[in-house]
Amino acid sequence: MGTLTASLALMRWELLSAVMMFFASTFNVRCRQTSHNALAFVFTGIGIGMSCWFVTGLLGITISTVNLLNFWHMTKDAFVEVMSRTPSDWPMP
Repeated sequence: MGTLTASLALMRWELLSAVMMFFASTFNVRCRQTSHNALAFVFTGIGIGMSCWFVTGLLGITISTVNLLNFWHMTKDAFVEVMSRTPSDWPMP
């Protein structure tokens, strides 16, 4: 019993995201059948968001403001580096 409790405690966010993906998929199908396309689009977005949360949880990736800030600075530096190497007359008309 203790092993089951410990595994549920460790997997709580992954289980929650899996359940949310299931509900988003179910509601998406029902909304498409009843021609509620806007709601189906919303549930598609929720499903994609939950699947990303599921994968980041399984891979052990933590999303925090420090990590997002670091990612933003690395992206900005790479963009500046690429733009500094492009020719000044590019693209040619």
